[in-house]
Amino acid sequence: MCDASSHRLNRFVSLKGLLCLTVAGVSHFSLSYLSLECVCVCVCARVCIIYGIFNVVTSPISNCCALFIEIRSIGQCMIKHTKCVCAFFKIYFHVGVKEPELTEPSGMEAAENTTRQHRYASGQYFFEYLVVVSLKKAKDSNTYEPQITYQFPKRDGMARSQKEEEEKTLKAITLFCFPEGINWAPLTEYHSETFSFVLTEIDGSRRNGYCRRLLPGGRGARPPEAYCIISTLACFGLFSKIFDEVEKRRQISMAMIYPFMQKLREAPFPAPGNTVEIKSFIPESGTEIISLTRPLDSWLEHVNFATLFDCLTDQQVLLVFAAAVLERRIIFIADELGTLSQVIHAVAALLYPFTWQHTFISIVPEILIDVVMAPTPYLLGVQKRLLDQVTDQTDLLVVDLSEDKKDPFIVSIGDEGSILPSKLQSEILEALSKRQNASVGEELNRVVSEAFLQFFVKTVGHYASYVKYGRAGERGVFDKRSFYKAIEPKVTRHFVKKFIQTQMFDLFIQEVEQQQPGPQQVFLLEYHPGSTM
Repeated sequence: MCDASSHRLNRFVSLKGLLCLTVAGVSHFSLSYLSLECVCVCVCARVCIIYGIFNVVTSPISNCCALFIEIRSIGQCMIKHTKCVCAFFKIYFHVGVKEPELTEPSGMEAAENTTRQHRYASGQYFFEYLVVVSLKKAKDSNTYEPQITYQFPKRDGMARSQKEEEEKTLKAITLFCFPEGINWAPLTEYHSETFSFVLTEIDGSRRNGYCRRLLPGGRGARPPEAYCIISTLACFGLFSKIFDEVEKRRQISMAMIYPFMQKLREAPFPAPGNTVEIKSFIPESGTEIISLTRPLDSWLEHVNFATLFDCLTDQQVLLVFAAAVLERRIIFIADELGTLSQVIHAVAALLYPFTWQHTFISIVPEILIDVVMAPTPYLLGVQKRLLDQVTDQTDLLVVDLSEDKKDPFIVSIGDEGSILPSKLQSEILEALSKRQNASVGEELNRVVSEAFLQFFVKTVGHYASYVKYGRAGERGVFDKRSFYKAIEPKVTRHFVKKFIQTQMFDLFIQEVEQQQPGPQQVFLLEYHPGSTM
């Protein structure tokens, strides 16, 4: 490893603060407020989780980068699969996903609320809070620092520990809203942009950050500001429309935003395929009714495959998918934050019904750029101006999403084209060609997702036959060796033997083993053992 890379690796592992590390085969242990000046990270040791509130010791901004972020490589603390196995089959056969309903009131009120209850069957609300992040000029300096200038609603009456955790989370939000760091200059023109990021809690739960950056009203040059909505819900299209309404009101007056957000906060999140209507008053226009409709297929509502296929050809997407399915290190490069966040979420969605279990940062703040030195798998989005800080490595895939770039793969291992069986590659490409007839985003998403879902059906769709159950109530046991030995031809067996070693497959099977056998295991209808693949 070159001196520069070695130095940056030392920076990456020089963490100070509350750390919790888990090593494969070893239970959790804690290190409280210790300075780890040099940690030798061994790939084969498979460091599982590094998370907490930490400071990058050698950062140019000391003591102000306290984060609430998790760098994950293997998942004990991770989000559960988006849907259970049964829901996976339902989506595949287009039956839809049934979500828990709101508790039904008794008596006459119950009868009156029947229709409303069906429309709001998700039982959730749109967001936790909205924050406004502004760039404030630092004292005795020409640099700008992002600061939260408004939070709605205010969290009063919290316990001290809760308040401390929220403060750390809010500091992390400012970094993701302005990942470029401190080097900003006032602007007279700025095209608003929308992007998203994910905050991962210590317990593995996730919250989504939806961000719209725009130029505030006023005259002369001024820095942009960011509006950020934090929600447990993953529905990018819906929140993008909400930001359209926020921006429209911001152009009139800052005071117009908060009545709208209050109405939105009071409105329950609609069930898939249903609509919620928000009444909002705007001077000179009167009362407007804003309709927010949730897609019928709720699994695809957090993703938009269009941007991915605008940036890459079908064949190039297939190479990225091949690297992701074997859980390799992948970095995406782009100028636009929206492009980075949409592409990285789209790539993760291609893995359905499996879930990416490792480090996932859709937009890496400049102050955290040394995370690219992590030896464990990751999906990272990095702005192009930081390109020179990621290209001095090997054993990873670096994808440039710039327009009209003939070869987007700046760095690659070189075997990406041979990871997937050739016949199955051809079938995916043929299925993707049908998206040319998809006129709307939802139809495009369905065509793309089914193309890759069929790949998993044909390679590992027979898994249920190899989960053996004992007495009633006992968890099942997956016979891994017999499972892949039954696969023909040899080229497909070779791929599956590698795939079943991944964390995404392992966690999927663990969930299956914990379930009792039942009618949901009908996946085999689409699998034909011994067929040519």
